[in-house]
Amino acid sequence: MVQQEERYKGKGLRRCKLCGNSRGMIRAHKLYICRRCFREVAKELGFVKYG
Repeated sequence: MVQQEERYKGKGLRRCKLCGNSRGMIRAHKLYICRRCFREVAKELGFVKYG
């Protein structure tokens, strides 16, 4: 019987750079930040809120 290899793929692999959360990831522009952290850091990154 062959041992199962560890899987290194899927949503759980990508984690937030700031808090380590793997849910609600913003990957656009290669940010890799969760949506909660993005709200805190968006102005510093140069994003502007419209509306």
